[in-house]
Amino acid sequence: MIVDVHTHTPSHREAVPDDEAVVNAVWRPDRLVAAATSWADYAAAAEEAGIGVSVVCNIAVRSLVELTGLPGDPNRVNDATADFVRADPGHRIGLLSVHPDAPDALAEIERSVGDLGLRGLKLGPNYQQFDPLGTAASAVYGYAEEHGLPILFHAGASPMRAAPLRYAHPLVFDEIALRFPELRFVIAHLGHPWQADAMVVIRKHPHVYADVSAGFYRPMSFYMAMRLATEWGVLHKLLFGSDFPVATPAETIAGLRAVSVFGEGLLPPVPAAAIEAILQRDTLALLNLEPPAVGS
Repeated sequence: MIVDVHTHTPSHREAVPDDEAVVNAVWRPDRLVAAATSWADYAAAAEEAGIGVSVVCNIAVRSLVELTGLPGDPNRVNDATADFVRADPGHRIGLLSVHPDAPDALAEIERSVGDLGLRGLKLGPNYQQFDPLGTAASAVYGYAEEHGLPILFHAGASPMRAAPLRYAHPLVFDEIALRFPELRFVIAHLGHPWQADAMVVIRKHPHVYADVSAGFYRPMSFYMAMRLATEWGVLHKLLFGSDFPVATPAETIAGLRAVSVFGEGLLPPVPAAAIEAILQRDTLALLNLEPPAVGS
């Protein structure tokens, strides 16, 4: 069963009206991204790729419009994800998001888990502009560690000028893992372009992983990252993620498989069997997530 550990809650329940379409030209170098998506768009993309379980997240920012260009109520970030997950609970797991500096952050985590049924967190310190090693953030990590809630962290580059790169560097997550050794979390995007740093972080911490999303459309960089993972012996710490809607699960799978034949005969290989193992990895068990109930 393929688990997609990194997808984003669709912006629209119904089909996206023409006057609300948002196209992003900087999220990836090879094509434009239709950032506004519907529930049906998401479901079709997951079905096309044969995804068994999708992990769905939003991000709590002060202005969704400022971050994404998409309309949305920042006070309904977690409710919107929960609504979407409830539409297909047999195939979706939802993550909540909070701004650690908000005075009600821990209360919102409790509400999102207890009332909404969300089962982990998504945080982007650079996008949310909070100190990932600060006191408020540490309170959130401590709560997550105590209650067995995994965290998916945005990591690596962003084209947004207001998003501090130092907050998303993989070495930040080494510090977090040192302070919270039982916290299970994922460094998104292999921490690109600092993939080598991400590799040494996931190698030393047993509960820290990286996802492979947002890499394949920079083929040489992605090959080099996967080759680094091979040489550092951490291919088993890599999880499949698509970053939908920035990329579809199907094109991410195809891009991942292409790594094993990249530069064939000229460059050191990335084992094809290891690539397939990423696709079949028991991601939910690694993150301490119960699978969705069969027949839900």
